[in-house]
Amino acid sequence: MKVLFICTGNICRSPMGELLLPQFMPDLESDSAGTRGLVSHEIAPNSKRLLDQHGIDSSSFRAKRVTPQIAQGSDLILCFEHEQRKEIAVIAPTAARKTFLINDFANMCVYCKEQGYMGGNTRQEKLESVIDNASMIRPMIPDTNNVEDPIGKDFAVYQAAYNEICKALQTIASATA
Repeated sequence: MKVLFICTGNICRSPMGELLLPQFMPDLESDSAGTRGLVSHEIAPNSKRLLDQHGIDSSSFRAKRVTPQIAQGSDLILCFEHEQRKEIAVIAPTAARKTFLINDFANMCVYCKEQGYMGGNTRQEKLESVIDNASMIRPMIPDTNNVEDPIGKDFAVYQAAYNEICKALQTIASATA
């Protein structure tokens, strides 16, 4: 299963998601892109610093802009802001049903597991069952806030985004184990 992380410039949050996913769910493939991706740009220095502190090499990362092909070629798309989710629906309308805010999707995974809506034996099957049930359970899940864009802000904002991403990925991993 391929998970695509989407942010705006593809230099702060989405590369962290892409590079952190294997730490939580090594059985999944990860990628990232930006709705206004800064093509070929390196990861933001503070995002790199955070990943380096946790032994994750980001030196080969280069940003890209999301295309309909990238979105449609992914099985699950996780965004960090409501606006990005809307933009994916415009860029790749058929990918909209598999596009979520990362924290919303984490909450959906927990809800599906608790309510018995999660089917399948493998992590991929369980994630697919959450996606398939999303339209039914979305009204039951409280709306979550955006993961703040740290670009141009203090290191503490990067740290907060990093922590939110890790928490969401850990929640998804635990619910689909």
